[in-house]
Amino acid sequence: MPKAKSTAHNSPERDYSHRSLLDKLGVKPENRVSILRISDAFFLEQLSSRSRSASFDDPPEEPDIVFLGAETRDQLAQLKSLAQTINGAAAIWVVYPKGQKHIREVDVIAAGKAAGLTDNKVVRFSETHTALRFVIPLARR
Repeated sequence: MPKAKSTAHNSPERDYSHRSLLDKLGVKPENRVSILRISDAFFLEQLSSRSRSASFDDPPEEPDIVFLGAETRDQLAQLKSLAQTINGAAAIWVVYPKGQKHIREVDVIAAGKAAGLTDNKVVRFSETHTALRFVIPLARR
């Protein structure tokens, strides 16, 4: 009698197309959110309708989520200081341009690792930008 095939690896991929951008980014109404160098009107409009505690300058004390816009590699250096502001399961999303040579995914990942963080999720932020999430490694939480 032949063995039954495992369906775990044969199941279809999850479909997230129906979820909003903020759902994909994990933003909840109670989150303390910091936005640094992001001016995307669609994102900011959605965020203002969901979060009552968004900061646009310095990160609030112990933020739950930080959104860092990085248009150049030099701007990634800020990840080191931001990594010191998060605790527990907090996250830093780096939002950077898609398909550019002056700042690539590998550059963003390297900057996160240099800051002592682990990348664990990527999201299509907009037509022109990608968001990559960094967190404190589980061993250090």
